[in-house]
Amino acid sequence: MASPKPEEAPSTSAQPWSRIGSASAMRAILASPAAPPPAARVIESGGMPKTAGIVLVGNEILSGKIADANATFLCRELRALGVEVRRISVVPDEVDLIAAEVAAQSRSHDVVFTSGGVGPTHDDVTIEGVARAMAVKVVRHPRLVAILEGYYGDRLNETHLKMAEIPDGAELVGGEPVRFPTILMRNVYVLPGVPEIFRQKFEALRERFRDAPIFLKSVFVRVGEGTLADHLNGLLADFPLLLLGSYPEFANPEYKVKVTLESRDHAYLADALAAFLRRLPAGALVKVS
Repeated sequence: MASPKPEEAPSTSAQPWSRIGSASAMRAILASPAAPPPAARVIESGGMPKTAGIVLVGNEILSGKIADANATFLCRELRALGVEVRRISVVPDEVDLIAAEVAAQSRSHDVVFTSGGVGPTHDDVTIEGVARAMAVKVVRHPRLVAILEGYYGDRLNETHLKMAEIPDGAELVGGEPVRFPTILMRNVYVLPGVPEIFRQKFEALRERFRDAPIFLKSVFVRVGEGTLADHLNGLLADFPLLLLGSYPEFANPEYKVKVTLESRDHAYLADALAAFLRRLPAGALVKVS
């Protein structure tokens, strides 16, 4: 599922999870010993990925039962690494729709992340969807089986073993501090929906995605967007490679609009900032950060 399911108290019965995707049981598996991870494959796209897509999987997001937190986290982290997120999609727990969205995003982005749907229950179908997107079958990976055996021992059953399934040809990547590896199918990283575990897994992988940084300057002004519009249009005409954003604030007594200027070229950004400040009406500037 794309977001955390309600956590249940640990069980002392033969099956410690009533829903195996619960955060408490998954934490225990992540901490269990595992074989050393295989050598990581670095995706080549001008050196490192530059664009990314995100596929959130889960009926509970679409129904409004759960508010997703993973996309916001991932957008922020990737931006800091210099990677542009170009698309975020939310799809239900349906194999065909997952497959179609993953296939489309995989073709158009350097890297894709899925969130949710990787547990062992009937509605955890992301692995099957990714496999169908890549036109391969689902297979059981011996390393994942070994991790599950180490955790469950003689309690291990077929339901648990669903978490050992991967698309045929996928890699297992990621190391410390996460012992349960992440599935990488070509340029698609399959991540869980539980935010805590999602973040742990991403942190174990984050240096794979580092690209040229995106420099940012924020300008806070006490005039409205209507006054700024011509100045912003003129700035973009002079600096067409600038990433420019304008965000009005209606309840802040200090400023009315926050303007963001972004570029991978620090000198270009400095020139654009200076030009924008020159364009501002007298007394409009509050601060630059």
